[in-house]
Amino acid sequence: MTDRKFANTLARGMSLLRVFRVSDDGLTHSELVERSGLAPATVTRLSYTLCEIGYLTQTRGVFRLGPATLALASVAYSGTSFLDLADAPMRDLANQTGTLTLMAVVDGRAMSLVKTWRPEGAASLWLETGNRVPLAGSSTGAAFLAALSQEKFDALDPDDLLRSQREKALQDLSTLGFTHILSAERYTSKINAVARPYFSSSFGAPVVFAAGAVAAELDERKILEEVGPALRDAVADLEEATGTALSLGQAR
Repeated sequence: MTDRKFANTLARGMSLLRVFRVSDDGLTHSELVERSGLAPATVTRLSYTLCEIGYLTQTRGVFRLGPATLALASVAYSGTSFLDLADAPMRDLANQTGTLTLMAVVDGRAMSLVKTWRPEGAASLWLETGNRVPLAGSSTGAAFLAALSQEKFDALDPDDLLRSQREKALQDLSTLGFTHILSAERYTSKINAVARPYFSSSFGAPVVFAAGAVAAELDERKILEEVGPALRDAVADLEEATGTALSLGQAR
């Protein structure tokens, strides 16, 4: 990034923290390099610094998130009290539709999964907390883009793909109440999902709730006629309960 206000070293350090996933039992230095895409020497400097200030720990050559991240997460969670209200309906949605239901937040040019609800008795599905999906070509990304004000959207320096995706998402949310990316336009044809944005004034930014499964198990009819409307109604009920309905294209 060329913005003189942008602290590249800080951004690289945060990107190193974001590579950890719930299923990880620690990561080696080489795994940090592979997941982050940073140079080995850069990972060495950043991981040392993060260990020194408590955001990482290292035991027998394996890195794990440190106690400072837990403290930070606890403070952040206090601004997401709506998740307590969302837990039961999202769990019910997952069980009733047989889909993975999730909440995602923006993370650079991607959406990061911060909460997932798996249907009872289901085998391991394709995504877990900590995974990221791109803004471009995902229903989750489309829902987030539609929630942004024009000013915030333009600040992303969007290409033609993101512009067309946002335009379609705004139309989908207006007519269907959820976003859906057609197979030919998805970042991966293996996943079929729908999404809807949600805004909490205490959190200060739009988040996205989504539901989906592997495309081989979730055809277009079911996702558009059953899963999408169920997700729309669940998020609409949450909006009504919290009094925080979002006007599309207005989030700042």
